[in-house]
Amino acid sequence: MNIIRCLEVSLEEIPEEFRLSSYDYFLPKDLIAQVPAPKRTDSRLLVLNRKDGTIRHFRFINLVDLLDPSDILVVNDTKVIPARLFAERHTGGKVEVFTVRIEDKTIKAMYRTRGRLREGEVLNILDRAGRRTDIVGRVASIASDGLISLELSVAPKEVLSSHGHVPLPPYIRRKDQSFHENDAQRYQTVFARKEGSVAAPTAGLHFDYDLLKCIKEKGVKVIPVTLHVGPGTFKPVKTEDIRLHKVLPEYYYVSESSANEINLALREKRRVVAVGTTVVRTLEHIAMANDGCIVSGEGLATLTILPGHTFRVVGAMVTNFHIPKSSLIILVCAFASRSLIMKAYEEAKSLRYRFYSYGDAMLIL
Repeated sequence: MNIIRCLEVSLEEIPEEFRLSSYDYFLPKDLIAQVPAPKRTDSRLLVLNRKDGTIRHFRFINLVDLLDPSDILVVNDTKVIPARLFAERHTGGKVEVFTVRIEDKTIKAMYRTRGRLREGEVLNILDRAGRRTDIVGRVASIASDGLISLELSVAPKEVLSSHGHVPLPPYIRRKDQSFHENDAQRYQTVFARKEGSVAAPTAGLHFDYDLLKCIKEKGVKVIPVTLHVGPGTFKPVKTEDIRLHKVLPEYYYVSESSANEINLALREKRRVVAVGTTVVRTLEHIAMANDGCIVSGEGLATLTILPGHTFRVVGAMVTNFHIPKSSLIILVCAFASRSLIMKAYEEAKSLRYRFYSYGDAMLIL
């Protein structure tokens, strides 16, 4: 009884803005987008103004009209790798292997199968048609966090290139989650250049070449940075006190020219519009370590953005509608306030916006 009482007191002592339950909401399953919009720019766009709390509704193609010529638009040019493999155990049981990191002859991966894998177990890799191949993987080790180290008989990049599937999120529950033309194209941004992500930076999925051309013709500069989306994007927040949760590190790279453009905009007090939470994390991580400036180079973004964070770079954000109780919804609430985001989400639900990776978008001003 005393233990229960202590736990109750400790939960009560967590400020509301730091309670995981404060970032929960109900979402009907039929609002989870299972396929992309017919055209990238066909997505709907909810525009939330942080200053006056107003909400307006557009199509994503109208984004160009909502940007100022003095703005800079920062995009993530990471490219999604075909990170999902399927394999077969000696018993005939199927294994889904989700690559989170590529090493020399080994991949670190999450996995899903009936029962548990054992160290030393050998798996036969399946091709995209589900047929057994000569490629095998041996479970070299299983870490305490459940990740396996899988030694492959062929170079990992070659295996993923020829046998890997588009790493669609688990809430996209189609019969066919395999490699096919539509997902291979649409679960990739048009500005993707540098391979390394195990999930798409989904806010960027709404842009096509014509829209980018219109944005540039208006005078808005489009500036690339790189952040390879890692397994942290899937890691659920399990602590009721969100201050105890840390988003896993993710590799970033910022060129000298991109850093110079962003710093110039900051000096001239022009608005930096970040496309996606990945860009927000990259810029704010670098700025926090460098007195508000963007420094070129590469490294690991370790910043976990929580309520109370002082945004030093980002002045507006394009983002999707995020999973309840996730680090991503916590980030956008830190940017716009929990009350405004939850108000916007409820309105989006009432108007049947589409949620998550293949869903609609928000512009937070």
